[in-house]
Amino acid sequence: MADHEPIAGRRVAFFGGSFDPPHTGHMAIARAARKALALDTILFAPVGAQPLKPLGSTASFEDRMAMTELATSDEPGMLVSRVDAPRPDGAPNYTIDTLRSVRTCIAADAELFCLIGADSMHGFRHWYRAAEIPFAASLIVASRPGENLENLVSLLPGGIRLETGEVTSQGSGDSALFTYTIVNPSGATASCYVLPGLHVDVSASQIRASKLNGTGSESFLLPKVAEYISEHHLYAEKE
Repeated sequence: MADHEPIAGRRVAFFGGSFDPPHTGHMAIARAARKALALDTILFAPVGAQPLKPLGSTASFEDRMAMTELATSDEPGMLVSRVDAPRPDGAPNYTIDTLRSVRTCIAADAELFCLIGADSMHGFRHWYRAAEIPFAASLIVASRPGENLENLVSLLPGGIRLETGEVTSQGSGDSALFTYTIVNPSGATASCYVLPGLHVDVSASQIRASKLNGTGSESFLLPKVAEYISEHHLYAEKE
């Protein structure tokens, strides 16, 4: 879908990232979040220029868009958006700004979530205006296996805290869900949902490297994405 098109659904999750390339780990997180929180729409949004990756992505934005569209093509309720496309002025894309753009595309009474994978969450406290993000969209965090509450608290930016309250678990397996409350210094609260034990032990960088040295991480590629990579000679050693 194009930037600023209306987004259907009363429960919408923004899922940003490089998707360089999208892989089975991304899809596992999205499916688990959709099931656990009864999401109507998950919006995959490849980022134009990620502030914490000054060297940029390996594949072009258009290639990453195409691969993400292939990855989600058979998944109900999963859309790909250009809402986080490269900015005309070349400035970095900041999640807080993108979430506010997404908010203008959904119904006024719709609930907006921000889906974050385990690896991204470990750098969350360094994101631009990170303390504002949970109050712009409720966080859905895919935690690493065995990650406890103390670890999660340490990943939050300064100035906000996590209250356990009555922590509940809903469902089992990939639909398990733990609910917490985030509180800022003014006393405002926001929900934070944790999907436990969903980390897939592979990263996009491992997959890119495997295309060069045959380490075996290609098995985490999605078939349609793997075909696209081969056809377009992505991540191959330059001659």
